[in-house]
Amino acid sequence: MAQRPDGIPPEELDDDTLRREVKHLHDTRHDALLGGSESALHAHTERMLALESEFLRRFPIESAPDPQRTRAGRR
Repeated sequence: MAQRPDGIPPEELDDDTLRREVKHLHDTRHDALLGGSESALHAHTERMLALESEFLRRFPIESAPDPQRTRAGRR
């Protein structure tokens, strides 16, 4: 099996795995920021952005902001 240094491409993950990966990255973000090397933080950021972009693409309704958290909704 070929190694994928950047992980499985987000578009190849099933929905449950994508959700799990996004949650895991959010859970580990603080540690990467405070304790990781510059290259580890960069890799974490790149992976997080790729997974979040795929999540937003797949789940636009779930990802929509709560109207009460927008300026227009608070007026």
